[in-house]
Amino acid sequence: MSAKRCYYETLEVAKGCDGNALKSAYRKLAMKFHPDRNPGDANAEMRFKEINEAYDVLKDEQKRAAYDRFGHAAFEGGMGRGPGGGHPFGDFAGGFGDVFEDIFSQMMGGAGRGKRSNRGQDLRYDLQITLEDAFTGRAAEIRVPTQVACEPCGGSGAEPGHAPETCPSCGGHGRVRATQGFFTVERTCGPCRGSGRIIRHPCAACRGAGVVQKERTLSVDIPPGVEEGTRIRLSGEGAAGANGGPNGDLYIFLSLKEHPIFQRDGHDLHCRVPVSFVTAALGGSVEVPTLDGGRAKVAIPEGTQPGRQFRLRGKGMPVLRSSQKGDLYVEIAVETPVKLTRRQKELLREFECESPSGCQPEAEGFMARLKEFWKGEA
Repeated sequence: MSAKRCYYETLEVAKGCDGNALKSAYRKLAMKFHPDRNPGDANAEMRFKEINEAYDVLKDEQKRAAYDRFGHAAFEGGMGRGPGGGHPFGDFAGGFGDVFEDIFSQMMGGAGRGKRSNRGQDLRYDLQITLEDAFTGRAAEIRVPTQVACEPCGGSGAEPGHAPETCPSCGGHGRVRATQGFFTVERTCGPCRGSGRIIRHPCAACRGAGVVQKERTLSVDIPPGVEEGTRIRLSGEGAAGANGGPNGDLYIFLSLKEHPIFQRDGHDLHCRVPVSFVTAALGGSVEVPTLDGGRAKVAIPEGTQPGRQFRLRGKGMPVLRSSQKGDLYVEIAVETPVKLTRRQKELLREFECESPSGCQPEAEGFMARLKEFWKGEA
């Protein structure tokens, strides 16, 4: 079996990077390897899972401290075990994992894992919007399956008319300590599973969990100017915490649908407009749409070449939380006519015969360079 890859290498960050750099690297890689963007790609799916696993550990200060000290072994049941599964310091209640919990708790000022487990999980929701939505902004309704506090018991987990009792084993702390040789072992309390409470009469609706599965309808305000991958945080709209703990947060990740006319580049928009070679040669005008639903007329000068761009200031995307806007770039695509009649072909041949020197400067310049090249080769 191959060795597990370092979490820092997985996220392509330095070991001492701060939280912002970590978050930025995760966002970039998660977007790149997301299964929706790589349908049927097993390697991308595996990479996406590795990225999420690495970020889940490193974004948490306590988990990151443990990983920096012990590596992957910090989260494996056999951490530090010798051959045959025994620990070099001998077998004792709780094993080395509980000794680590005690060290870990002291490192973090006594903040044990049991006390943090009551907070509900953060949730993710992927929302796809149109380019028009990103331009104007809008309010969107989403339906999110999540865990909510059980109504009959009010999230306590106890049957109505009863209340949870303080765990007699840990006195409500959720953790118990025992001195074994040179070590003081602190571990999660078994009878209450770290909650500090015992439920003698579990609620029939939630079976003592205090939370139930339910689909919720939420309203999300999408501001003008959002981009691909923009994250919107709804505080307290994640899963409900166990035993009356606080809710987690809901993170909404935005993706933009492909537009049939416009391509986005940051705050600017690009639009490719075909024109006839007659209009490009003689000059004229072309009417182009704008994303706000309007129209703009672009003057085509005489002799316009394919690929030339015209800039319409302030017709691009709005800048998020600003009154500024980007620009719209109109690229001219000179279209070669097809299915010509006999007379049209005759006229084109006459035109070519009548074309004076300098009529096609780019072609003539290229031919001149070719002659010099061939002369040098000879």
